Amino acid sequence: MIRTFTKALRNFGRKSEGTASIEILFMLPAFFILFLSAYEGGMVSTRHVMLERGLDLTVRDVRIGRLRDPEHGELKQSICTYAAIIPECMENLQLEMVRMDVRAWSTKLDGPIRCIDRALTVQPAVQFTNGNNNELMVLQVCALFDPVSSTSGWGRATLAGQIPKKSGTAYGLVASSAFVMEPFQ
Repeated sequence: MIRTFTKALRNFGRKSEGTASIEILFMLPAFFILFLSAYEGGMVSTRHVMLERGLDLTVRDVRIGRLRDPEHGELKQSICTYAAIIPECMENLQLEMVRMDVRAWSTKLDGPIRCIDRALTVQPAVQFTNGNNNELMVLQVCALFDPVSSTSGWGRATLAGQIPKKSGTAYGLVASSAFVMEPFQ
């Protein structure tokens, strides 16, 4: 019995069929992780471009007077409409708008980036100040996204330490814009 087993084991060791399968087995996880990371990077880039586009077009609407005296919800809805591919946009978007002092060049937006904290049922109040004629305004948007794959590392690497700790593995994308409130008749 033992002789038969050792003979079968020796014959198995001499055979060379299937050796390519073993190499592929070792390399497949590395290629799979590389593919997932590339896909996640593409999704991050696409979502960030669309968030920037949505913010730019919304600010343009405010500047040319299409949105007069915009409210928080109205701006948020406009950004979500223009940035069409953001999933659950209204729930995952945090919007802040403040006046900027042109002589001191500091805003109340300095400091950590304020994103949605998914652990809270009611979000803390954000700064939203509508400007008067000829005032410089700064608008900052933060959107949270869940990574496509939790193994790609994007959730931990993007804005590490700056998004709320209770947001899980989500990553935040931030877009900012400044504009002057035009005097309209």
